[in-house]
Amino acid sequence: MEDRHRSGCPINLTLEVLGDRWSLIVIRDIMFGDRRHFRELLSRSHERIASNILSDRLKRLMDAGLLTKRDDPSHRQKAIYSLTEAAIQLVPLLVHMGAWGRRHRPVTPELAIRAKLLEEGGSPLWEAFMEELRSLHLGAPVKGPSVLAGLQDAYEKVAAEQGIPTL
Repeated sequence: MEDRHRSGCPINLTLEVLGDRWSLIVIRDIMFGDRRHFRELLSRSHERIASNILSDRLKRLMDAGLLTKRDDPSHRQKAIYSLTEAAIQLVPLLVHMGAWGRRHRPVTPELAIRAKLLEEGGSPLWEAFMEELRSLHLGAPVKGPSVLAGLQDAYEKVAAEQGIPTL
């Protein structure tokens, strides 16, 4: 065990990487919002992360092996952020967090719909979503219909019913 960790407890070690206010929000936005550029992550987040905080979290997540960064071939000054396999394996954790939040916190319908669909879809839907993320972020072959498109469609439908513009 390295001295820089408080302990070797798996929960502690996970919280050392993901336990701040913004890291899981950044992963969520890349994972569910398909936001791959800094500007998209900055301007399209409901939580309004500050640019210096976003820059810091992206660096931390790359250092932790949860994100990679490569140059965007369409624009010299842009970079594309991608999830790693370790980040993709956070899907079940995020599903459980969303399910807990839906039961115990005052969620809004349009922001809760993805969590509801993923919870109700169970592990087969999570696995299909993880396979799609592997295709989008790791270049794995595409398998089956797009879970991400279905989640986005559900979000847009509920947002429209609520009269809320989508990001």
